[in-house]
Amino acid sequence: MADTKNEMLETSEAQIAAHWKEEEYYYPTAKFISQANLVDHDVDKRFSLENFPENFKEYADLLDWYKYWHTTLDTSNPPFWRWFVGGQLNVSYNCIDRHLPKNKGKAAIIFVPELENDPPLAITYQELYVRVNETAALLREFAGLKKGDRVTIHMPMVPELPITMLACARLGVIHSVVFGGFSGMACGDRIADSGSRVLITMDGYYRNGQVQDQKEKADIAVAQAKGLGAEVDKVLVWRRRQGKNLSVTPMLKGRDYFMDEILKDYKGKRVAPVPVAAEDPLFLMYTSGTTGKPKGIQHSTGGYLAYVTGTAKYILDIHPEDIYWCMADIGWITGHSYIVYGPLALGTTSLIYEGVPTYPDAGRPWRVAEQLDVNIFHTAPTAIRQLRKLGPEEPRKYNHHFKLMVTVGEPIEPNVWRWYYDEVGKKEAVIVDTWWQTENGGFLCSTKPALNPMKPGSAGPGVPGIHPVVYDEKGNELPPGAERAGNVCIRNPWPGIMQTIWGEPERYVQTYYAKYCKNQQSKDWKDWPYFAGDGALYAGDGYIRILGRVDDVINVAGHRLGTKELESACLTVPEVAEAAVVPVIDPIKGRVPEVYIALKPGVTTDPKEIQKKVISAIENIIGKMARPSHVWVSEDMPKTRSGKIMRRVLTAVSNNMPVGDVTTLANPEIVEHIKIMVQSQTKRTPAGETPDDIKRFGQNE
Repeated sequence: MADTKNEMLETSEAQIAAHWKEEEYYYPTAKFISQANLVDHDVDKRFSLENFPENFKEYADLLDWYKYWHTTLDTSNPPFWRWFVGGQLNVSYNCIDRHLPKNKGKAAIIFVPELENDPPLAITYQELYVRVNETAALLREFAGLKKGDRVTIHMPMVPELPITMLACARLGVIHSVVFGGFSGMACGDRIADSGSRVLITMDGYYRNGQVQDQKEKADIAVAQAKGLGAEVDKVLVWRRRQGKNLSVTPMLKGRDYFMDEILKDYKGKRVAPVPVAAEDPLFLMYTSGTTGKPKGIQHSTGGYLAYVTGTAKYILDIHPEDIYWCMADIGWITGHSYIVYGPLALGTTSLIYEGVPTYPDAGRPWRVAEQLDVNIFHTAPTAIRQLRKLGPEEPRKYNHHFKLMVTVGEPIEPNVWRWYYDEVGKKEAVIVDTWWQTENGGFLCSTKPALNPMKPGSAGPGVPGIHPVVYDEKGNELPPGAERAGNVCIRNPWPGIMQTIWGEPERYVQTYYAKYCKNQQSKDWKDWPYFAGDGALYAGDGYIRILGRVDDVINVAGHRLGTKELESACLTVPEVAEAAVVPVIDPIKGRVPEVYIALKPGVTTDPKEIQKKVISAIENIIGKMARPSHVWVSEDMPKTRSGKIMRRVLTAVSNNMPVGDVTTLANPEIVEHIKIMVQSQTKRTPAGETPDDIKRFGQNE
């Protein structure tokens, strides 16, 4: 019996038991197919490994180049891949200037303020050209920035953010955008790591109807950077409302300057786009792990822009005449790739919304979509769940019509997917469930919207040119249909892949390539599969189902359970709006899952009845081995400013560990409420040294 148990445990380290059933197919409408950008069934052949890497010329040819490249992919120093070597281009030119001859009067950006009484603001391509040029002149002449310098941008969702990014790109200056909701200290850490000497921020903005003081974070950021040895020379402050300061934080003379006051000196200025090499860095994007030093993900100019332009055209089905709305924050990679660079390179109209999607109520997104005739809608499962929770029938009230909808950022539960399809998309929109990461630049897995059927809960196959593979812990390939999950990797490089971690090349190799590299002396790209760090199941139809981060897998008595499948089971209970599953140390089973749920508004059912329903759902859908130790019913979950549930905080509470700093959460007060609830009903005490897997859990949020 002991041998059998040991064998089971040994096997479990190489195989994740997958219990999530495959769902039915949904098919795109004839109306969508008739207008789609990608209807060529030979696309997979065109982008096959036999045609690699020259197949990506198709994406690069969507851009204007000052100088054509001589080498599509240089693999001489793996895994530091170099794309379109010898080529020269400028991102700002590709996103603005080249559209002017035919579309100077077309809206490039529509800004929707959070306050509903404030009208939307349309910025044409000509106006964007003028504003980007004047801003670039200021950055060059007043701030002294030149090609290769780094600048940190800490701003909310306002049009001045992409204007600043495009001005940097015009000069060849490397921008590092920090999510506006991050603290001043987090911003300071990133300033120091990147070596920025200029910080660009804003006085304030609106969130949940209230003014948020953004400028106050600048002083903290500068002080934090100085403590780490980095001096900031200038802090440039945009104003949310012309002539009015929304911040009570004083300006420091000689360091802080209002952008609108300085810009007067550069009215009418024009700055010729600086030709940069395809391999020159365009931006840094710092990952937001909750512990340890953030990783400065470095993205190239030519490869990155080619990849996001190609995937925006083929996967998002963006046409120049579309009105496209991505609800992500530009402070994250989705906003860089699919609010700013990809859509603008294609000459479309990209909508930017300032605030939270549920302000003043859950009907706001659908009113905006109706008013502005948005036809492509792009958001995350977190937002979809929140909108479903607060206004499940709200979309029915509005006459909006999407041709395509996107889900991005984390796996989406099938029940939530079906609400998105039925209610938001009115059963007429195609859904692309996309999987990718900050490090990847653009989409890796998704259905091709006019060519592949949709399947709730599955991201789909690799997008054109991407060739996924799933390995177990020992490096054995798990083919499609193996019914065992493992670690998803990508066999081949692609143009959007990160170049390195800023200043940490060894960390880059160790984090993303060392695990499955067959020969570290090899210069053959085939020996260097990219390790994504996500668990996945490769279905027989070639679709990838992402189970969550490898760290977010719970080993229960030899059964490795992905948190997403457990949370999905919880959401089949009608009263449940949100669910989070975390591991708890158990003396017999090693780990057991513990469930936190929040109920839909107006639910008055006895919490004990809800707990029984949740346990029953988990046992019926997954199995009795997945039975949770507790089901906690809370009025809300601890969430980041972007709406993600902070599972690391719940993990700490469940295991009687320190929760760490929670002041940057959107609702820090809920943490104490949950702690009191858990501690009053259990008698847990810290059990010595906490295992590493428990410490790591949820840190990738």
